[in-house]
Amino acid sequence: MDITLERGMQLNTVRAYSAEVLRIGPTEVRASCLVSAERLITPWAPARFEALAPQHLAEIFALEPQVVLIGSGWRQRFAPAHIRAAFTERRVGLEVMELAAACRTFNVLVHEGRQVVAALFFE
Repeated sequence: MDITLERGMQLNTVRAYSAEVLRIGPTEVRASCLVSAERLITPWAPARFEALAPQHLAEIFALEPQVVLIGSGWRQRFAPAHIRAAFTERRVGLEVMELAAACRTFNVLVHEGRQVVAALFFE
């Protein structure tokens, strides 16, 4: 599905998504990734939502987000308590939703000028 909001902007936005690929700006992504308005990090360890652990969070926090969206794949899942606690401790908002919803929400927040990071997983 193509979800382009505006063309010609220099901000990273998710332009399309499917079960196999994300198109973030001109880049096709086929592995887990971190994306902010200015940066795209792919592949990003962990490869799967279930593998997300505290040691992976340093890369997210280095991007200095106000809010982090985790796209947990094609079904809704919830972050474990120790992951949620790490965000609470740093006063960074955390929302976990299925991948398509995370992509759409990321685009809205980027266009609002928010400091948002999305951690996107295919599974």
